Amino acid sequence: MLLVAATMWGAAKLQTPIQVEPVLRIGLLVVLNLTALVFGLGGIITFRLAKTTINPVQIDQVARVVTGGIYRFTRNPMYVGLTALLTMWAVHLAVPLALLGPLFFALFTHRFQILPEERMMRAKFGKEYDDYCKRVRRWI
Repeated sequence: MLLVAATMWGAAKLQTPIQVEPVLRIGLLVVLNLTALVFGLGGIITFRLAKTTINPVQIDQVARVVTGGIYRFTRNPMYVGLTALLTMWAVHLAVPLALLGPLFFALFTHRFQILPEERMMRAKFGKEYDDYCKRVRRWI
């Protein structure tokens, strides 16, 4: 995520920012920031309360299928939060090229993090996880 954010900043140096009404820009930044906080922190807090790992590298240490809290609305709230942060960064940078950052991050995360996590969860929790996937969307 930080690498994508840095790349967006570098790309922003190659373009002239577009003029956006301050009220609209600030409004978007506030909404995106709140979205990032609700989803990102909601995911972390819910995982902590469930006493399971939030580390995406230690996916084998997952203790249970977490279905409460923010996980009633999305299976990947922390990734939604990070994508919202990158979108907020793109709005702040105000260059159209920067909007490719959140899109790239979402696609990359889907392919190289979410899909492998889902395979592991299915293998470890079977029907319980499959039932959860039928009830709750992957993103939003």
